[in-house]
Amino acid sequence: MTGKSLLNTFLLAITFQCVGAIAAQDPLSSWHNTKSKQTIITFVKQVTDSNSAKFVSKSERIATFDNDGTLWAEQPIYTQLLFAIERIYALAPDNPEWQTKEPFATLLKGDIPGALIKSKTAVNDIVMAANTGMNNENYNDLVTEWIKTAKHPVTKQPVTNMVYQPMLELISYLQDNGFKTYIVSGGGIEFIRAWSESVYGIPPEQVIGSTVKRTYQLQNNKMVIVRHPEMDFYNNNSNKVIAINTHIGRRPIAAFGNSDGDMQMLEYVSSGKGSRLSMIIHHTDKKREWAYDRNSEIGKLDQGLDKALKNNWQLVDIQKDWKVIYPEPKN
Repeated sequence: MTGKSLLNTFLLAITFQCVGAIAAQDPLSSWHNTKSKQTIITFVKQVTDSNSAKFVSKSERIATFDNDGTLWAEQPIYTQLLFAIERIYALAPDNPEWQTKEPFATLLKGDIPGALIKSKTAVNDIVMAANTGMNNENYNDLVTEWIKTAKHPVTKQPVTNMVYQPMLELISYLQDNGFKTYIVSGGGIEFIRAWSESVYGIPPEQVIGSTVKRTYQLQNNKMVIVRHPEMDFYNNNSNKVIAINTHIGRRPIAAFGNSDGDMQMLEYVSSGKGSRLSMIIHHTDKKREWAYDRNSEIGKLDQGLDKALKNNWQLVDIQKDWKVIYPEPKN
């Protein structure tokens, strides 16, 4: 190797070291250096510094995240509802009665908005028909395969690429600092568990969500958990607090949400003793994503905006606080 080649190799190595050092120094590189980012960093430093009066032992470093609208896009339709609609189309040949039964008849004509407003129970009817009637193992396989190829209806990107890059960084930052991270969602618990680890790095046992009625039965000479078309527990609003208590048994010290359905979870966290962090992801960027809050049918944030000021919750302004929204597009 010539002297020039050695020099180039040396300079390249130094460059990589510098890039790595910069990345290590800024684990939230997709966040602008605003109050939101500084609030997160200050909080984490305080609770992980054993010499700090606000130090929190590793066993109590628990953070909870809502999913839809907090970790990935929820507009113009919830991803699990998109899954349910596609399942209805696939199941239609085996259910001829749907041709005349609402909301399925309207849905099968291609009128999704019309089907969803047919009745107060239309969404529930569609979700239940699509997400039950099989055992848990078969359901997990269905979701796992679907999520691999599912595309967002507007961006046409894989739904797994509609996650928020700044929030992925936040999850990793907290995990690197000894936090146990949980998803606490109104979505189906098994639906999210099928892909939470591969998408977010959060294992299925750290996912809390809504559940349907299930029974333990013998099917084809095998004992399985069978899913029935009846809601068992809807994990939203105050039920999120109940579920956190049931599944975790400790009060989290950090919580992240985006809608009024997350308010009780944020209250529960912020009202505890010691250092606390409650943050609301406020969708303000209609150019790069969607802008919505008080009047939205999906992810409505009305009371939360008022309570944020009263309870000293940090509002994350997507337009101002995030350099980028999504990861680089996948080929």
